[in-house]
Amino acid sequence: MLKLKFTRNQYPKLRDKILFTSQREDFSILLESNGFKDTYGRFDWIAALGARQVLEPQRNHFLTLKEYHQSRNTWLFGHLNYNLKNELENLQTSSQDELEFPLMLFFEPEIVIYAKGHYIFVESETLTDKNDFDRWVADLAPASTPTTTPLKLLDKTSRAQYLENVESLKDHLQYGNIYEANYCIEFQGYASLHAPSVYEKLSQLSPAPFAAYYKCRDQHLMCASPERYMYKAGDQLVSQPIKGTAARAGNKAEDELLKKKLAESEKERSENVMIVDLVRNDLSRTASPGSVEVRELFGIYSYPAVHQMVSTISSKLSPSFHFSDALRYSFPMGSMTGAPKIKAMQLIDEHENFSRSLYSGSVGYITPEGDLDFNVVIRSLFYNARTCLVSARVGSAITIHCDAEKEYEECLLKADKLLKALS
Repeated sequence: MLKLKFTRNQYPKLRDKILFTSQREDFSILLESNGFKDTYGRFDWIAALGARQVLEPQRNHFLTLKEYHQSRNTWLFGHLNYNLKNELENLQTSSQDELEFPLMLFFEPEIVIYAKGHYIFVESETLTDKNDFDRWVADLAPASTPTTTPLKLLDKTSRAQYLENVESLKDHLQYGNIYEANYCIEFQGYASLHAPSVYEKLSQLSPAPFAAYYKCRDQHLMCASPERYMYKAGDQLVSQPIKGTAARAGNKAEDELLKKKLAESEKERSENVMIVDLVRNDLSRTASPGSVEVRELFGIYSYPAVHQMVSTISSKLSPSFHFSDALRYSFPMGSMTGAPKIKAMQLIDEHENFSRSLYSGSVGYITPEGDLDFNVVIRSLFYNARTCLVSARVGSAITIHCDAEKEYEECLLKADKLLKALS
């Protein structure tokens, strides 16, 4: 295998060129932190292009992933579709998946490139030396942004229908069927997009620590996610669910006040702690006894568009379990379902008028050693190039004391940068 290391200034704008070249491949991905530093992130950005092999199970998805990685011990990049829930539990999805992402897909890339600090690293089975790599770089597309026709997405759920559905969910909350549900809505339209350009604009409008551009055949994800689903290093697992959102203000004093109100909000704290308990339970299923701990509760993190309440839960993976078991027993992530998880997912399907598909799922990477990092696919645009469908999905947590009008406004706040990226 070719392994190279060089300084960033040796190949200027390499990340940009990789992004715009990714259109040539059936499979490509760019994962980036946009300058946000956290305790666990390994890279400033990491990209994978081309597919030497593709894993696309038709059943027993997580077992197949385990067996595949154990047999090949290679880099894998790809996704988990929210509708995997139907295999994991006795559930179904009543709406058609218009995005058409496979339930699970991972690819072994022809080339992996990642940036860390002042250096860029390259790993490839197909390039043999630095001259090969230089020729590959010379063939990359220029880092320019083609013009994309402005597009306005229309809401599939009216405000009145939203309010009605929230009241229906609150009836279930009142009866004690659930304690919390993450209810989402969709905006959609049809157009021909240059997806990397849209992703670049979204990244400028809303830089995020778990951002991703992902191309899977005709399906494209443009993601500005602030949330980590699962991180693994050795036997250590970390999950960082988000529950609690507040808008940013134009002046510092007002912004600090909004941040303080979020930190002290009993409603937001109660939503957050319910999901923390759910994640603790999920991690405990594969954890060594006594190793599950809450490293941070109700942390407040600020991003360009919003403040978020983030908690951090960790565990030590038991030697009896594989990393695929940790994914299987915690997916879909509790922050996008509610609690109890199974009943919440049943009610989500009854009240939402679209199939979530990759939304509420995850994209990420698995290293040859079996370490991994996966995000939560939220704050995202989706593009199905086969049908020209463009979609944005947003949601919020519904609890017994929530105000339906305010929840709808929160959805519009989360959708704002997505819609602007297309305008």
